[in-house]
Amino acid sequence: MSSWALVAAGAVIVCYAALSRRLSTTVVSGPLVFMAAGLAMGPLGLGLVEEGGDPESVRALLESALAVVLFTDAAAIRRGELRREGFVPLRLLALGLPLTFALGWLVAWPLLPGLGAWELALVAVILGPTDAALGQQAISDRRVPALVRHGLDVESGLNDGLALPFFLLALAAAGGGHGEQGIGETFLRALLLSSAIGFVGGWAVARLLRWSASRTWTAHGWHQLSSLAVPIVTYPLAVAVEGSGFIAVWVAGLAFGNVLRPSVVLAGDVDADAAGSATEFAERLGLLLASLSFLAFGAAVLGPVLEHLTWQMPVYAVLSLTVIRMLPVAAALLGTGLRPATVAYIGWFGPRGLASIVFGLLAVEEHLPGTRILDGAVAVTVALSVCLHGATAPLLGGRYGAWYARALAADPGLKEHADVPAEGVRTPRAGPDAAQRRRR
Repeated sequence: MSSWALVAAGAVIVCYAALSRRLSTTVVSGPLVFMAAGLAMGPLGLGLVEEGGDPESVRALLESALAVVLFTDAAAIRRGELRREGFVPLRLLALGLPLTFALGWLVAWPLLPGLGAWELALVAVILGPTDAALGQQAISDRRVPALVRHGLDVESGLNDGLALPFFLLALAAAGGGHGEQGIGETFLRALLLSSAIGFVGGWAVARLLRWSASRTWTAHGWHQLSSLAVPIVTYPLAVAVEGSGFIAVWVAGLAFGNVLRPSVVLAGDVDADAAGSATEFAERLGLLLASLSFLAFGAAVLGPVLEHLTWQMPVYAVLSLTVIRMLPVAAALLGTGLRPATVAYIGWFGPRGLASIVFGLLAVEEHLPGTRILDGAVAVTVALSVCLHGATAPLLGGRYGAWYARALAADPGLKEHADVPAEGVRTPRAGPDAAQRRRR
């Protein structure tokens, strides 16, 4: 990346920061701003980023962003969120996600010629995980019932990690990602060995911080910085044993958050959530890296794809954001008693974002047959999601919230009015003022 590209990236960050609170109430989302800026900087715009230029830097940025986001998302998940009235996230993850993979595979078959069976499966798995940051207001709008906000938020926090084993299996079966290893060994190393490394790393650091916090030995700043050591250590360790660094940091986040959360809070810390306090800096770093990732996506990935666009790519993208997402959600929520408006709202707000970008990049780097088609389908779907979900979140959040208020007045026993875990809903990772809204 050229010096002028770095200057332009810094200017975009400063300008967005200056307007972030104002833009948060409009249809102009952060990911949209950064993606558009990336397009303007890329080969279709000013040419500050050339096609194929410095791929190692782009990959390092995207992988770092996903690793930090996987860790902080997993650390924010509370065990209670999957129990008391947790039928929405459980159904979306246990039923909706596998059905999304299967339907995405079937729909890709006639629309993406030139891809083999396992490459088609890769497309479906890559576009399965959702990213709450792209439809932030759909989750943060307090007019939307907590049960729905909670379900979408927890789904987004967990499904990228749950999709990882499926991604690695499909990638290995397609002929990439395992080198001299067999498919079975690759899968076991990624799933079992990486999980073990992540669990031990997250558990050990959390136990050490609990012990230190109980004695008030740790300064607040270092308490926050220490959480970054978990992904910094577990990711390369998993890679060194030919496992999955992403699975390791995701499991580490789950262990870290659930071990640290019951601990005492540092003296003078205004945040009553010890795990949330410890990961606050990591969350802010993840926000910055994710924003820069959308800028790099627009410049280095989307721009070149648009130069070689085929009609099948946008058609599959539209179907991926509608039919392939909404039908599995409807099937997963059958029998819950939720109204059709709620099922449609949950089904629509399944944006595709950072995880899909990184998974797509990893697949493309394996130089599989049909790489250009796979890359194009993923890039166009993410770009369309950035535009549509960001633009519709304020409008549909308000309309659905108004419908909910009317429906609740007519029926106080409305299923959507069910209680959610006392801890509340997590904050979407890429929104402005994240720290202030942490404890909604």
